[in-house]
Amino acid sequence: RLTHLIGAIPAMGVILEGKSLSAKGAKKMGVVDYIVPERHLVNAACSIILDNKPEQKLPLLQQFINYQIIRPIIANIMRKKVARKAKKEHYPAPYAAIGVWEKYGEEPNKMMEAEAKSVANLIVGETSKNLVRTFFLQERMKSLGNKKTFQPEYVHVVGGGVMGGDIAAWCALQGMKVTVQDVEPKFLTGAVKRATALFNKKLKEPRLVTEVLDRFMPDHTASGVERADIIIEAIFENVEAKQNLYKSLEKRMKKGAILATNTSSIPLEILSKALKNPEKLVGIHFFNPVSMMQLVEIVKGGETSEETYQKALSFTRHISRLPLPVKSTPGFLVNRILLPYLVEAVTMESEGIMPEEIDKAALDFGMPMGPIELADKVGLDICLSVAEILAESFSIEVPERLKIMVNRGDKGVKTGRGFYHYKKGKPQKNRLEKGKKSDPDIQDRLIFRYLNEAVACLHEGVVEESDLLDAGMIFGTGFAPFRGGPMHYIETQGSAKMLKRLKELESRYGERFKPNDGWVRNK
Repeated sequence: RLTHLIGAIPAMGVILEGKSLSAKGAKKMGVVDYIVPERHLVNAACSIILDNKPEQKLPLLQQFINYQIIRPIIANIMRKKVARKAKKEHYPAPYAAIGVWEKYGEEPNKMMEAEAKSVANLIVGETSKNLVRTFFLQERMKSLGNKKTFQPEYVHVVGGGVMGGDIAAWCALQGMKVTVQDVEPKFLTGAVKRATALFNKKLKEPRLVTEVLDRFMPDHTASGVERADIIIEAIFENVEAKQNLYKSLEKRMKKGAILATNTSSIPLEILSKALKNPEKLVGIHFFNPVSMMQLVEIVKGGETSEETYQKALSFTRHISRLPLPVKSTPGFLVNRILLPYLVEAVTMESEGIMPEEIDKAALDFGMPMGPIELADKVGLDICLSVAEILAESFSIEVPERLKIMVNRGDKGVKTGRGFYHYKKGKPQKNRLEKGKKSDPDIQDRLIFRYLNEAVACLHEGVVEESDLLDAGMIFGTGFAPFRGGPMHYIETQGSAKMLKRLKELESRYGERFKPNDGWVRNK
């Protein structure tokens, strides 16, 4: 019945987006004629063959869609729909699938032959190779944590804000008992609402939602501390506040439990000074939104024991996340690389370049979201805080524009106004002049700040090797997967060529584009 699949728009949507179907979904869409329990499969198949039932035909509407005169119209509609999610030059496969159907929709044999040739060409293309590389990078990260090392059943999260509440909700969804703590019950209301929404979205069935909610317990009295196998601190980025919290938690932790911090930028050596047993502190840094971002940075501080570190890796795999071991330095890996990229975007906006033009340059490169919109989404106050922390250790100049905006209360999506104005969480953007060519320096200023910092992190040993760095930036920031990661991109483009362009940017825009010493190793 596969020839029937090609003519239907919903089925094409499945092909173009690479979706999987449930049995009921496939039957409803017409991909299969019958569905039966597995135990009845052989008998059902024999019955169909012996009864010699006629092949089911497509409904008239779907037959109409498949006519030669109609297919070009439908094909153009599908191309426009695909273009909203992926550019043809970045991801050619869905456009190739549309083209084959458009040309041979009424000739199944020719269509299958054309499809075979098209797939063969796509497989040897750079996009395919890099996406396969990305898949193996993902598999490599899955192997970093051994589930048998640690069998956590109870998680206690301190901090009921967006990050803490969402970490707690995700752990509960993965089958763990979870308590989430904040100073007053009213601060946990939002965490419960977001958790309920997540459970409904993921599980659908009320019975299953109720089961997970029974494992998700608001806990303003911190009664879960003594029972927890792992305690995750997810409060605001303040050293003194975190250290005071650790002092109160440490004396109540059960034997064998570990203490994890979700800090995004503070080295563990600073935080662990408040602990009598600093070997039990490890960094487990999640990314927002927790339910969507697969990457978790596992930070081993100077005093973190190997046992604690291995438990953290294991825990990450138990909650279906990808662990990335990183060195305990300011910003770790992802924020360290991402911040100069965001700062450069803010600098360009301060120079008078439209935010929409800056974001478009990043999207044209293949980023999932422009840096200006990303900064708004993360929160300009958080961006400022991280920038100020990293500025103490690295040559990062905090844009005055960012300080002004935060001081007047424009913090991005959460306040309804940042670089963009937001309505119902969506940015209200100005339309760019159609056909106007963008200044190539805009894209290069963004991407080369990003790449230069990536080279610096590898050179300084923030991660052990380039493949792990590439995996971290693909799964942590969405760095264009079809390019295979920042270090792989430098390699394929030619390190000498990239270094030359970076020096041009340095001569034009200043010291912040000075090539890191690590470029010499990548020549």
